[in-house]
Amino acid sequence: MDLKYGSTSFPLSLPPARLAGVIEPSVTPPSLSPEEIITRALDACQAAISSFKPGEKVVVVTSDITRYTGSEIYLPLLVERLNRQGIPDGDIEILIALGIHRRQTDHEHRKILGPLYERIRVLDHDCDDPDGLVTLGRTSGGVEVSVNRRAMEADRLILTGVIGFHYFAGFGGGRKSLLPGIASRQACMASHFSVLNPGPGSGRNPLAVTGNLDGNPVHQAMLEACAMAPPAFILNTVLSLDKRIIAAFCGHWREAHEAGCRFYRECFSFSLADRADLVIVSCGGFPKDINLIQAHKAMEYASQALKDEGVMILLAECRDGFGNDTFYNWFRHKRLDEFEAALRERYEINGQTAYSLRAKARRFRIILVSRFPEHQVEEMGMMAAHSLDEALSKAERLLPPDWRALVMPEGGSVLPILRR
Repeated sequence: MDLKYGSTSFPLSLPPARLAGVIEPSVTPPSLSPEEIITRALDACQAAISSFKPGEKVVVVTSDITRYTGSEIYLPLLVERLNRQGIPDGDIEILIALGIHRRQTDHEHRKILGPLYERIRVLDHDCDDPDGLVTLGRTSGGVEVSVNRRAMEADRLILTGVIGFHYFAGFGGGRKSLLPGIASRQACMASHFSVLNPGPGSGRNPLAVTGNLDGNPVHQAMLEACAMAPPAFILNTVLSLDKRIIAAFCGHWREAHEAGCRFYRECFSFSLADRADLVIVSCGGFPKDINLIQAHKAMEYASQALKDEGVMILLAECRDGFGNDTFYNWFRHKRLDEFEAALRERYEINGQTAYSLRAKARRFRIILVSRFPEHQVEEMGMMAAHSLDEALSKAERLLPPDWRALVMPEGGSVLPILRR
């Protein structure tokens, strides 16, 4: 089999006795077109849409260019439904949920809006503009929820986005479009900080993990924030590995999201009988391995299939480096307790990802095939290789004589779950 790496691939050939299995999602191609899938989802939500009245101002929130959602397909169909309710284009605004990301270019706005570009007004959220924010209250965990003023002053708010695994919020989509999507920088940071247990030195909350919503403190903060400004409804998509819409969920902001999460888990999790000595994982090629922050997702998922002190080979080109200017600086902290203390003192979302990577580098032996120079890979606690063959050669010296391997060709898109 070929494993993707950037825009190329590495061939992998293992003797059958060494291969314990291939971890892949089980996605059945839909019989309907993306447009038909969205239309059916909107039909199921028609009761909520029918409550919209002429004269009402509507804000539709959608994701930025870093999270493809199929917006160029679903936004025109959604706006058409609003037009049918007597709401003209001039009373509709599309708000890009940037969180703490940069503003979008005109070209990116065009890609997000598709045929609606230059027809419907589009605005970028600004998490650092105090005049453009309004405070709604505090969550039970103490997060002060300040969100986009235009969204709050609209008569109707609609959240749109995509559902997928998130490595500490459980799942993306739904309530996440409000917090962190259109929230203040402080609220974004505070909600993500919930990943850590309250007491100094107490580490990460074990419930703030991929695919889990129950008791997840990050998810809880987002839920409480969304309840302070409940949208009229949400429209969330689920995408195949090739970014095609395979399902859509439209309705109550909590119930529709939970239904979408259940569907996603069924399609993109893999039941595993035993963990392996070696996991060979590809992020899925470019752009999934564009930088190390993005590639960490595949590392996180692959770690669920690996025995303690096992070996992971991660294929991640990282042509754009780390993905954030401050990410690499966090690795000056060698000990996890020191790292955690620094993170609590000056929390950064990318620092949390660096902490998670450092923890895995301590628990497992990770060989990274990437563009990074060897000294940087070693500084992060990993071993460097320039090819899959070189990585396998290094791995064999670390493995027991009877080692067996699991292979993940699309490591950023499937979650191994150990059968109990």
